[in-house]
Amino acid sequence: MTRTLTMADRLEEALRTVMEGEIAFDDYSRHLFSRDASMYAITPLGVAFPRHAEDVAAAVEVAAELGVPVVARGAGTSLAGQTVGPGLVLDMSRHMNRIIVDAESRTALVEAGVVQDQLNKAAAVHGLMFGPDTSTSNRATIGGMIGNNSAGSGSLTFGMTIDHVRALDVVLADGSRARLEPVDDTERQRRAAADTLEGRIYRELPKLVIDNEPAIRSGMPLFWRRAGGYRLDRLVGFGRNLPFDLAKFVVGAEGTLVIATHALVDLVPKPAYTVYAVGHFDDTHSAIAATTDALSCDPHQVELMDRTILELSRQKIEYAELGNILVGDPGALLFVSFSGDNEAALVTKLEELEARWRRGGHGYHILRAVTPADQRALLKVRKSSLGLLMAAGEGTRRPLAFVEDTAVDPVHLAAYTKRFKEILDEHQLEAGFYGHCSVGCLHIRPFVDLTDPQQVVKMRTVAEAVKDLVAEYGGVNSSEHGDGLARSEFNREIFGDELYEAMRKVKRLFDPAGIMNPGKIVDAPSMTDNLRDRDALPPAPALRTTLKFEVVGGMRGAADRCMNIGLCRKAGPGVMCPSYIATREEEHATRGRANALVKALSEPDPHAALGDERLHEILDLCLMCKACKSECPMSVDMASLKAEALAHHHEIHGTPLRSRLFGSIRMLNRLGSATAPLSNAPGRIWLLRRLLDRTLGIAAARPLPVFQRVNLIRWFGRRDTVGLPAPLGTVNWLADSFTTFTEPHIGQAAIELLERAGWHVELATGGCCGRSSMSKGLLDDARKKAATLVDSLNETTVPGSPIVGCEPSCLFMLRDENTALLPDTWAATAVAARVQQVEELLVEAIDAGRLRLRTDSPFAGRRIVFHGHCHQKAEVGTAATMALLRRIPGAVVEEIDSGCCGMAGSFGFESEHYDMSLAIGEDRLFPALAAEPADTVVAATGVSCRQQIFHGAGRTAWHPVELIREALADG
Repeated sequence: MTRTLTMADRLEEALRTVMEGEIAFDDYSRHLFSRDASMYAITPLGVAFPRHAEDVAAAVEVAAELGVPVVARGAGTSLAGQTVGPGLVLDMSRHMNRIIVDAESRTALVEAGVVQDQLNKAAAVHGLMFGPDTSTSNRATIGGMIGNNSAGSGSLTFGMTIDHVRALDVVLADGSRARLEPVDDTERQRRAAADTLEGRIYRELPKLVIDNEPAIRSGMPLFWRRAGGYRLDRLVGFGRNLPFDLAKFVVGAEGTLVIATHALVDLVPKPAYTVYAVGHFDDTHSAIAATTDALSCDPHQVELMDRTILELSRQKIEYAELGNILVGDPGALLFVSFSGDNEAALVTKLEELEARWRRGGHGYHILRAVTPADQRALLKVRKSSLGLLMAAGEGTRRPLAFVEDTAVDPVHLAAYTKRFKEILDEHQLEAGFYGHCSVGCLHIRPFVDLTDPQQVVKMRTVAEAVKDLVAEYGGVNSSEHGDGLARSEFNREIFGDELYEAMRKVKRLFDPAGIMNPGKIVDAPSMTDNLRDRDALPPAPALRTTLKFEVVGGMRGAADRCMNIGLCRKAGPGVMCPSYIATREEEHATRGRANALVKALSEPDPHAALGDERLHEILDLCLMCKACKSECPMSVDMASLKAEALAHHHEIHGTPLRSRLFGSIRMLNRLGSATAPLSNAPGRIWLLRRLLDRTLGIAAARPLPVFQRVNLIRWFGRRDTVGLPAPLGTVNWLADSFTTFTEPHIGQAAIELLERAGWHVELATGGCCGRSSMSKGLLDDARKKAATLVDSLNETTVPGSPIVGCEPSCLFMLRDENTALLPDTWAATAVAARVQQVEELLVEAIDAGRLRLRTDSPFAGRRIVFHGHCHQKAEVGTAATMALLRRIPGAVVEEIDSGCCGMAGSFGFESEHYDMSLAIGEDRLFPALAAEPADTVVAATGVSCRQQIFHGAGRTAWHPVELIREALADG
């Protein structure tokens, strides 16, 4: 019996015939692309990943023939629902990322998937940059910026994306291709003569503009910073010494008219200097009131951040540095920047602003940030305002984007914001305030629970009230985030019947069959349709978990904290997300994995769903580096989520032998040390390595650790420390499962330093912390090991005495995961509170004079570069290690932006992950080390990092305590 093909079957079959790029129609891929950074979700029929413009054209032609809607998508960071829809999603970001910069003409030809920061990096070589500066510049694509007409913080100086587009190569709704650019009337008429869809557009659109010119002039909002509707105003006056420019006309059309494949964009000179004044204010209203005086100084930008976001930044290690430079407890900050090529002149502008604010009584403190080092902490938080605000959500009560994109003339901003706040207060809604005061645009996101029908009604009521308020002040409802599903419904009322009908005619002219991202800008559904939390997310079924997830909704709630802002898709700096950086595939970003888990955990039997092989294909390349826990504003802890998912997978399918072996790493390393040097032989015999590769999947090309016969425990037991002074009391050295048996010299160096500093050192040998077992999903085993070690530390060590070590993955297991494995356990909490970095104690000792470092050490006058361990970065940061290294007299110390090394414990040893491991190292770490002179000293805190650096970069990396021990003065 022949199976009847569904529309999805027919579409998939046709696409596989005509496209070079990948096709994905499985349920998980469809779910991953059902969401963007908005409050909406619509599951598509399938997803395609075009490699070039020909693929895009072929896909659209197939979709047109079948009557299937098409949604073009970049980073999927749209806030109003522009990039979700039924039908076929085209992910333009995976492959279409080529750039050609023409410095002479100050232009760049880019494919639609090019990320803004990548374009700026290519342009910076020539002293140029792309003018619009979005907060999402490290993942937003140029195609998406064109679709939205994005602007960003520098729009006061550089305008919007529409102001920088010269020409576009596009695919039309029938799959044909066209070049859109400014043309004179002769060329327009020539193109209009063609019997094609392009020809029809050039014939009929000019008449539509002429017929509706009065409505266009009267119906378009007067305020310049707008990203809503179709930009018919850009075509008014064509032929009267003005070109007919369809390239600019389709900017901001949200992919409803054409799909851009290439863009020729203008570049602007990159200012040599930017300086900041950061005003401290008691409240948001006072900060906004200072905007007018700031604008009178001709700034580059004026940005607002309220107390809500400041308080959230203080809670995250990634942004904690900001709290150290602010004065008092500001209720709001106003960032005012000046850019140019004369630093002294810019500082004079700062002085002028400060004088104006003092005369006006604005604020209580002004912080100057002149150098990039001064600005780093400030800008990191400012660019992350959206994510930090999202982190304040709890469960399904989230700060939502539905009135967040309004803008009014800045002269009205204070009065407008006061009225806006009154609307929120009337409906008892909290909100965070941040945005671009210089252009009257504030991003205000009220907290709403979409699973509560009454709050959905309230949301709509507030949206309508704000829409009317914006009109009263002559502003715009969409100023840079577009209409999408959140605001398109109101466009008839905003533009008036006549102009709105003209826009509907534009849509039918470009897209007769209505397949191009339907339901956006015109003929839109209600803003309360397709809500993610209400319509696309059923109640979470019960699930027993070993780990305790301290969020509303348990494990699913932990995964569903992801609001898809896409920071895990960034190309750098930072660590997150190493596997995405290597693959550029959505499913290998934290966002993709979190969404996949949400799908599995929403199934009727979530335990069975966690055994799904497609799910584990998505989770497989997660290195469990924990970067997402600190760098993701929502702190999505994918390492813990993956560990729990693996545990359920093992329960269903059984535990692989290799996982059991890696989970028993302490026993294996101890055995290897006891039998050394014989135990090191397999690492040198190629046939044995090949056998390990074929039978256990341990990569033959990866060097194995070298076991030491005299391990740290043996060395420590043979020492005579009787009579050593210990005025500081007892400190406990964690004998971790790795360096204890393979690099004991690190522990030896640290212990000798601690003793010289005045500590009595006890060696904590109570067993494995459970890290290796947890990384393999052996959670019951991990819990037993954690409990044994925790009990040992509580029972055999001096109460309250510090616990230190040299391997971050083991040390911070005591501080973090053990409390999830042993929830509500006093012993685990007590141990966690005692964990410190050995670097902290050594810095204190050096500063107090208890340890003296030689001025003529081997490192004086040399450069030391430091690569931090991912878990260290995630849990406490690298400040203490950098402080220790900088205590070495005469050394020049720098922390390299090296991301993740790619080793990740057992990950880099596994045959199927070996190539990926090296690819991750090749992204930043290996090139950074290759650029260093031969006499540069390399330091790294992690055992895996040191292994990877030696194997992949051919450099020996030292633990920082080894360098301090070498630099220690005698006596």
